[in-house]
Amino acid sequence: AGMALVLTALQDDIVFFFSPTEIAERKPGPDTRIRLGGLVEAGSVLHQGETILFSVTDTTESLKVSYTGLLPDLFREGQGVVAEGHMNTEGMFIASNVLAKHDENYMPREVADALKASGQWKEGEPLPPAAVRNN
Repeated sequence: AGMALVLTALQDDIVFFFSPTEIAERKPGPDTRIRLGGLVEAGSVLHQGETILFSVTDTTESLKVSYTGLLPDLFREGQGVVAEGHMNTEGMFIASNVLAKHDENYMPREVADALKASGQWKEGEPLPPAAVRNN
């Protein structure tokens, strides 16, 4: 029953869902609680003691995230992730909660569309193991 409570709490707490591109465009202030969705950028995960630094990408923009706590078992580079938290004044996303998601329902439509458009993901399939941006 513990999990059900957490899920209900997340749904009731209406938080705006942004992709890294939207955050770059809108530049929400540090007092705005937001939910960031995208893919964990390959090669971006760095452990610093209790804190994990990683980047979330929507294949266009990438945003640095700092999170202190336990990461979900499904957290992997190249996998879908949702981070809840706020931007700090340095432009880093400070996550209070990180959820690993493999389902387009939890991903901003723009991110899902960008992945499908790039041919890296098709509806109903698990997300690609490493959706790496072509720089």
